[in-house]
Amino acid sequence: MEYNINKGIGKSVEFKGLKSQYLFIFAGGLLGVFVVFVVLYMAGVDQWVCIGFGVTAASALVWFTFKLNAEYGEHGLMKVMARRQHPRYLINRRTPRRLFARGGRKEAADA
Repeated sequence: MEYNINKGIGKSVEFKGLKSQYLFIFAGGLLGVFVVFVVLYMAGVDQWVCIGFGVTAASALVWFTFKLNAEYGEHGLMKVMARRQHPRYLINRRTPRRLFARGGRKEAADA
């Protein structure tokens, strides 16, 4: 007997070249486009306007998702988001004397 070995253990999920978080962006975006399409149709907007919006928005979403995947790679988008949350510089308003003082006594202002 021959058994196929799953060589994808430990690798990230991939679908048509999209990897990891881009799949969630892609699927969530398509779901959002569909919901907006349905709301527009139920609101009485012309059928062809709804179809045009759906096709245009879905095409833009597909293009944008594949562009992000090619530009940032598998983990690059998470790195960009983390870089945005990191402060550019730290502010320290303590006097230099208090910065370099030994910890022998504890002042009430520190607490």
